[in-house]
This record gives sequence, structure tokens and C-alpha cells, in this order.
Amino acid sequence: MADDDRAGGIGIRPFRIGDYDRIMELWAAGGLPLKPQGRDSREGIARQIELPNVRFLVAEAGEEGRVIGTVLATHDGRKGWINRLAVDGALRRSGIGARLVRVAEEWLVSEGMDILACLIEDDNAVSMAVFEKLGYKKHPEIIYFAKRKHPGV
Repeated sequence: MADDDRAGGIGIRPFRIGDYDRIMELWAAGGLPLKPQGRDSREGIARQIELPNVRFLVAEAGEEGRVIGTVLATHDGRKGWINRLAVDGALRRSGIGARLVRVAEEWLVSEGMDILACLIEDDNAVSMAVFEKLGYKKHPEIIYFAKRKHPGV
């Protein structure tokens, strides 16, 4: 599961645990909520990427393979989920996020998912605009509930 055409010198490949620190930087810079003691811990992510219903992708640039973007695709067997889309701030609006989403969508569709969705915090207008541009529709009638083992997960 990779986008090997390296358009513009940028490729998309599966996440490797060595990417962890850079991913945390990208997520923090993008304003994504972080749970480093829970689901976003190095151990938590290492466990997640071994699951058959998870594809964690990164965009990398240059010969050195600098990680410049990320997306997490998962599914529950009924619906595909796109999460954790982040692109280096200096490279936003260059199509990297759209490529990441496209590769994630292709995998989800190959897994039989006919519904693709994403969850976005209500104060993240940038992400809402990106997903609307990519054809996603807001469903204000859906209210998200969560039950957490503890606040850090």
C-alpha cells in the first residue's frame, strides 16, 4: 500500500515506528489532539499498525525521506475511517493531503468499504474545509459519544 509515483519528489509509504517522533511533531503543529500516554503512545501505535484493519501512511520527500505528512485509515468492517491527516505547515495547499487521503480511500475501498467518514473536532475549520473540498459532506445530525477508560486514551 504505497503511492510509488513520487510525484514532485514525494512518495507515500506505510508508517514505520522510527517515524514516531516526527509524526508527533506534525500532529502537534497541526493542532491535532494528542494522547501520548494513551492511544498515541509509541506502544499504542506500534500495536495499532499490526492490526489488519489499519493502514497508517506517511508522505515523504527527498532522497533522505523526510516525513512531511500522515494519514491513518481504519475500518470496522462496515465503514472506513480517515483520521490523523496532517501535512507539514510549509507544504500545505500543495496536494499532499489530498494524495494521502486518496491512497487511504483506495485501500478502504479495496477492503469493501462503501462508506468513508472522518471525525473532525468542531474548532478545526482547516480540516473541515479540506474534507469538504475532497467531497465529504458534514452530517450535523450526528452526535458523537465516547466512553473512555480514562481521559488519557
